[in-house]
Amino acid sequence: MELKYKEQTEEAVELLKRLIATPSVSRDEKAAADVLEAYMKEKGLNPQRHGNNVWCLSAHALDDGGQAEKKPIILLNAHIDTVKPVAGWQHDPFSPTQEGDTLYGLGSNDCGGGLMALLQVFMLLKDCLQSYHLIYLASCEEEVSGKNGIESVLPLLPKIDFAIVGEPTGMQPAIAEKGLMVIDATAHGKAGHAARNEGDNAIYHAMKDILWLSQWQFPKQTELLGPVKNTVTIVNAGTQHNVIPDQCTFTIDVRSNECYTNEEIFAFFQKHLTSELKARSFRLSSSRIDESHPFVQACIKEGLKPFGSPTLSDQALMRFPSLKLGPGESSRSHTADEYIKISEIDNAISLYVKLLSSL
Repeated sequence: MELKYKEQTEEAVELLKRLIATPSVSRDEKAAADVLEAYMKEKGLNPQRHGNNVWCLSAHALDDGGQAEKKPIILLNAHIDTVKPVAGWQHDPFSPTQEGDTLYGLGSNDCGGGLMALLQVFMLLKDCLQSYHLIYLASCEEEVSGKNGIESVLPLLPKIDFAIVGEPTGMQPAIAEKGLMVIDATAHGKAGHAARNEGDNAIYHAMKDILWLSQWQFPKQTELLGPVKNTVTIVNAGTQHNVIPDQCTFTIDVRSNECYTNEEIFAFFQKHLTSELKARSFRLSSSRIDESHPFVQACIKEGLKPFGSPTLSDQALMRFPSLKLGPGESSRSHTADEYIKISEIDNAISLYVKLLSSL
């Protein structure tokens, strides 16, 4: 393995090991934020903090002779929180284990690799006079789309013009991302004795709606994100075998494309389903950046291939152009023995610097 940015890669890996050893499950990230904030101070940065979110502005972002507003601001963002470890780990998820080029540990791939690579890139470029300013943001609660995460920080930052989100994409640019809406549905019936011809079975009402959902396809779809995907993932009903259930609840996972808003999809479901529906939120929208954007064009010139991502990230809460680009692979996320390769982090640092320097 040839390290192009040997010192920065070594720094990134050592800090990542410390973070892996510091449990940071969503909504419990304080210790990890403490580690990151202390590191940034040790390196002479001036980090700011809101809850468990830590960020830093480049040297000229707010002081360049009054010209700050005339230069675009690029956000480098990744998250510090992780999901809970799943069953099946052969390594200790909270004990970083390096075997050759591979580093095992919870959060190493999702998204410790991107988190560390972007921090090193920020430190390499923060004092350079570029045609833009940089902000590095390590945010929390991404895995649960929590309101104390990036959504609480964006109002505190200068106006962002573009963001790179360091989610694992194999360092290929995800220029579109599906949104998410979770709907809780309740089918109503009437209780009765199962031995007699009485009652109105709520399960049967739910079955009709679930069948409709399994067969319905929204007509508009795109090459990048494909169709809207509706999936019933949870069903609950009944109290005991001899009682006709008067209520059946089910959960609908909706992954929206850029052709429909979550509100439009919800309104359509309300017209066609008999169950009572309640959306948990409409705020996690689909996103897409135009291929003509200078950063996307820089990626294409480097031989990278834009694609559409089915998985959700904090991009859903960004109301400015953004894309996902990070080391590691999405398929490793939320799995046992999650890992990142050291060479992937090194390549990410090199590629980030090259792309940003070309703007």
